[in-house]
Amino acid sequence: MEARYPFSAVVGMDDLRLALLLNAVSPQVGGVLVRGEKGTAKSTMVRALAGLLPAIGVVAGCRFACDPAAPDPQCPDGPHDASSADERPTSLVELPVGVSEDRIVGSLDLERALAEGVKAYEPGLLAAAHRGVLYIDEVNLLHDHLVDLLLDAAAMGRSYVEREGVSVRHAARFLLVGTMNPEEGELRPQLLDRFGLTVEIAATREPEQRAEVVRRRLGYDADPEGFAVRWQDEERVLAQRIVAARELLPQVVLGDAALRQITAVCAAFEVDGLRADIVMARTAVALAAWAGRTQVLAEDVRVAAQLALPHRRRRNPFDAPGLDEEKLDETLQRFAGEDPETDPEGDPDGDGPDDPGPDNGGGGGGGHDAPSGPEAESSAPESPVEATPDSAADQPQQPAPGAPAPREAAPVPADQPYRTRLFKVPGTGQGVQGRRSRAETDGGHTIRAARPSGALQRLHLAATLQAAAPHQLARGRSGRALVLRRDDFRQQVREGREGNLVLFVVDASGSMAARQRMSAVKGAVLSLLMDAYQRRDKIGMISFRGSSAELLLPPTSSVEAGAARLELLPTGGRTPLAAGLLRAHETLRVERLRDPLRRPLVVLVTDGRATGTRSALDEARRAAGLLAASGAAGVVVDCESGPVRLGLAGELAGHLAAPAVRLDELRADTMTALVQTMTMQKKAA
Repeated sequence: MEARYPFSAVVGMDDLRLALLLNAVSPQVGGVLVRGEKGTAKSTMVRALAGLLPAIGVVAGCRFACDPAAPDPQCPDGPHDASSADERPTSLVELPVGVSEDRIVGSLDLERALAEGVKAYEPGLLAAAHRGVLYIDEVNLLHDHLVDLLLDAAAMGRSYVEREGVSVRHAARFLLVGTMNPEEGELRPQLLDRFGLTVEIAATREPEQRAEVVRRRLGYDADPEGFAVRWQDEERVLAQRIVAARELLPQVVLGDAALRQITAVCAAFEVDGLRADIVMARTAVALAAWAGRTQVLAEDVRVAAQLALPHRRRRNPFDAPGLDEEKLDETLQRFAGEDPETDPEGDPDGDGPDDPGPDNGGGGGGGHDAPSGPEAESSAPESPVEATPDSAADQPQQPAPGAPAPREAAPVPADQPYRTRLFKVPGTGQGVQGRRSRAETDGGHTIRAARPSGALQRLHLAATLQAAAPHQLARGRSGRALVLRRDDFRQQVREGREGNLVLFVVDASGSMAARQRMSAVKGAVLSLLMDAYQRRDKIGMISFRGSSAELLLPPTSSVEAGAARLELLPTGGRTPLAAGLLRAHETLRVERLRDPLRRPLVVLVTDGRATGTRSALDEARRAAGLLAASGAAGVVVDCESGPVRLGLAGELAGHLAAPAVRLDELRADTMTALVQTMTMQKKAA
């Protein structure tokens, strides 16, 4: 087996290094969520950490890695003979993105359970990770219910499997590490809160450090074994320090003064619940043990806050994680006590709590794969604003012949977001679980039974018995047990909700350039983006202005990226409405090849005007018909305002086979008030 890249050889990444080591010292801290751009050695560091952890003793033959000194009394392989013990390295279990619930918690062989009357249980990845490291790469791409399941197991230290009256329980205590690229989508705040610590990382911009990253990576690729040997002394020192810190941990005292600072900081930053207080306390204790001390200092509390609080400060998906350092220092100073443990002079060995270990030649960020910078974005060329007979109301004046072309309007800020109406894709889909449209999913309520196409999952017991009952005499049944065949088994088909691809097609032309109007339009799109985030949709964004349409944001799960593109969206120029619709058609065609089960919802934000040629409106209507014929569901947000309304957006909605909603009717509370008013009028009549 190829040698792992040494943990000590990673350049920089001091915060990530410290967070991982603190969890190695005290897994009760609650795991680490690593957020950062691609190519920054996130996966490399996590895999390298497992090589530092000491070997563990296990009961011989136990599939659940029970400790011979204290075997799990509920272990499915028990009871155990503690005298039969083996030793093996600490396990590193990696969770693939496409993993199923059965693969995580284990599965019951339902066919054997029914036909033979035995409880045949096959352990899952949680059992394999017990007393080791569970690594979830791209944790933000996992289904929410799977993330919930993993975090619950990590918090309780036990996995529960309840299937068809059969109950299995086993220990599942592990060091949980998740990595994610925020550009590909965020975790919900409720799930973020379940991770003990979080670290934001980015590749260093220092040429010398980047050169050292490349130099070490090339050296490792050329000779993995030899490279590991050159770093084995540093690895041994770190491994010994982890063992020493674990032994010292029970002796560390968290004084009242330090505890007051912890609770004061959590209160000052208005974090929800008390989990942050508990995580900070455990982290501060681990920091003291890592520094070789038995007392928690104010500096331990400060570092613990920097690791435990940033991801708990978010109030909506567009808030960037972070912590106000001045406010943190002010709160710590105000609640500093007189106890010895809060005196920085009390550090006996001068080893600060944020010392990550041996010097590895780096600070700041670094990685082993060449980091990819953000793609350069080119802005569309400036175009003059042109009026046509189709755009009489609130259209900018056409420039006089020979006059210089007006410049595009600078980006304007969006209005405050609000809760919007729910728009759904008609029919029943089969996409990934979400919260928007009806679909056949793994969750939800049972609507019918069907023959399994692969391995049996979610047994439909009544339908299985009904299918097998007529054949019992012919099969020679003689005892109490049923005689079952493969064709008898039926599984549940459940209906729940799916996430869709919400493609925003936004008119950014001169007819939308009125400053107050565009702020309202951006506020509406931002509100719809937040709705898409809450409903677990993918999103994409197209804008059309000047002479063409531009795909601002290819389909992604990152609503933050959509909000950033929207904030910088300029306005001005003509209205190539047909180009925007055709670009939407092409984008959906390509996306169907990548993700055929995810149904699209096109949100067209426009006043319905089309300029550029005399037949611009006819071209737009034909493009809308083409988009409707492709089967894409849609909704038109009518942004027309003023006393004179041409109703062009409503006409376009007819060609798109989609409803039209005026901008001021987009709010959910507006519809609620309307329904309440109509209900009261009916009662009065």
